[in-house]
Amino acid sequence: MTPRLVLLILLAFFVLCVLLVHLRGRFRLRFDRQLVDHSAIFAPYNLVMYAFSAVKSQPIMDRRGFPQLDLFQANWKTIRDEALALAGDGAIRASSKNDDASFASFFRQGWTRFRLTWYGEPLPSAAKLCPKTVALVQSVPGVKAAMFAVLAPHSRLNPHRDPFAGSLRYHLGLVTPNSRDCAIFVDGEEHAWGDGKDVVFDETYVHWVDNKTDQPRVIFFADVERPLKFGWLQAINRRVSAFMGRITNSPNMESATEKAGFVNRMYALSQRNRERNRAFKRKHPKLFRGLKYLAIAFLLWLIVLAPWPFFAR
Repeated sequence: MTPRLVLLILLAFFVLCVLLVHLRGRFRLRFDRQLVDHSAIFAPYNLVMYAFSAVKSQPIMDRRGFPQLDLFQANWKTIRDEALALAGDGAIRASSKNDDASFASFFRQGWTRFRLTWYGEPLPSAAKLCPKTVALVQSVPGVKAAMFAVLAPHSRLNPHRDPFAGSLRYHLGLVTPNSRDCAIFVDGEEHAWGDGKDVVFDETYVHWVDNKTDQPRVIFFADVERPLKFGWLQAINRRVSAFMGRITNSPNMESATEKAGFVNRMYALSQRNRERNRAFKRKHPKLFRGLKYLAIAFLLWLIVLAPWPFFAR
């Protein structure tokens, strides 16, 4: 078996995995977008998570299956009070240095956040400014990351998939419009936030958010470890999660004790030419898309047909 054939098999396997993820659920991104979306990177890993998940694969989970989260709901007013204090001080905000790739597109839509923990120890600023919430987070097993998230009035987060199926998403309403006009839709299933009302959902389904009201929406947001059927697989997932956390960390504020992870440092560097690229895309949308497809075609030619000595048939 030649190196070229091995590479082609691996490429075909990856595309098949992306296709299977793409077909999951009732709502989908365009497949050309899905192929280059950041959620495609983990497609092979995510299929393993789905196959061996100990909870039913569905967009919105049965909250009763996660009794450890009862502690958050029971203390939602305590969590709310610390969130409001942070918001009043302007601490719940967008990244000021383009060093939060995970949520960069959300910031442009009026979404802001304050990280409490991120796949590891609490951020020092969180431990100092909201110690009660941090203590609650640390006392609940399986919580990988937590933050406060604010969505501005009349804001929308467009349909997207989160990339990593090793965790599930938890939302707890803190200060909300208490209206169906402020809701999240997970594969088309609606959950309207309410004060003290919570939900667990699978964020790797296509989901989107609408706040059509005149009020901001403030929630407590957490990633919860996905229960798996085998202990050894759970252990692997924990190691992968810890690694992902280290490379995707982002600071709440400028501080020697809070540093961006490798992915976010690289993302910040890439943003230096972003405005120029955006201007070109706005001015020449058809040409931009054509160049994107040309680059993909060139890459495929390079792999399949290019007469490289390394890939000699």
